Parts: sequence; C-alpha cells; structure tokens
Amino acid sequence: MRLAGKRCLVTAAAQGIGEATARAFAEEGAEVWATDINEGKLAALANLRGIKTSRLDVLRDEEISQIGKRVGPIDVLFNCAGFVHHGTVLDATDEEWRFAFDLNVRSMFWTIRTFLPGMLASGKGGSIINVASAASSIKGAPLRFVYGSTKAALRKAKIRLSITSTAQSEISRPMKRSAIQAPVALTAQATRLIRNPAMTRRRWR
Repeated sequence: MRLAGKRCLVTAAAQGIGEATARAFAEEGAEVWATDINEGKLAALANLRGIKTSRLDVLRDEEISQIGKRVGPIDVLFNCAGFVHHGTVLDATDEEWRFAFDLNVRSMFWTIRTFLPGMLASGKGGSIINVASAASSIKGAPLRFVYGSTKAALRKAKIRLSITSTAQSEISRPMKRSAIQAPVALTAQATRLIRNPAMTRRRWR
C-alpha cells in the first residue's frame, strides 16, 4: 500500500476526478479527508474505510482555515475544485470571469497557504497536486475562453508564473514534489476508470 501512513485532503471529492482520487488514495492506505460543497453526493464516501468527509466551500477562505485547524498537518493536498465555463470571449461576462478565477485559481492559493506550513514544519515535505487541463497554455479549445485562461494560470510552470511553481520556488526547504495534473477528457472509458479506481491503477502503473 503505497500511501500507508499518509494523510491526504481532496477538494471537489463528491464526484468525478475528485471522488476517484479520494477512493484511490484510501485504497492505497491513506487517511483521506474528502471535501466538497455537495454534502448529498459526498455522503457516498462517508462509510468507506480510510475516508472522512467534510463540507467545504473553497470560495470561502474562512472555511478553508477552519478545516485546516480541524484536519491538522497533511502529506498530500489534491486541489480538484473547478468550473468549466462554456462560451467565447464575446459570451463571457465579468461575473463569469471573476467566478472562474476565484474557483479555479484563487481557491488553490488559499488551500496551499493553509496546508503548506504544516508540510514544511513536519520536516518530511509533502505533495501538492493542482488539477489543470490541456485546454490552457498548451492549446486552445473551442468555447473554453474563460476556462482555458484559468488553467493557463496553473500551467505556466516553465516561466515561473503558476501558483504551483511560484510557491515552490519561494520555499526555502524543498518539497517532495509540486505537480500540475492535466486530466484526460471524460470519455466513456475514462468514466469507467473513475468508477473503478483499482482498474485505473492497473492501467497506469
């Protein structure tokens, strides 16, 4: 069990990539805090071995601070919360732009700010994983102007502009890793993998 003894926190864990990650972490022996604003769907994880659930609105800095105190130091932070805006630059409103950047980018800044000090204080470092997308600085995608702009903010690692790389470069003690993960599109096959974490591990090992 590759994550035995590790403590992990996953945002947006009620469904999709976040849920699959929480399940996979737990099956690998980790103690997982699965968080989401959707308490109804999050309840499906509540009785699984190794998983604790908690409501968390990552748009509220005070809630992130509170769960940081409740959970304590962690080894892995998996930032998955995000919003996909549908439309072109001419369709987007100021409110949609603001909301997307608040959820897709600023929330990660807040969670990193909350949990990174504990990782450093432990002397063991840790792993921070921010879910990004190929629809970003890598390539353009139709009707993804706002979404791609937010994900580009996470992808600019080579020129030290992303939250992840910038935070890493400013840490005096090195972390084990600081990664940006771009998920595959949720095809029918990917959906089956999400619903079966064991299959996912066999496929990608």
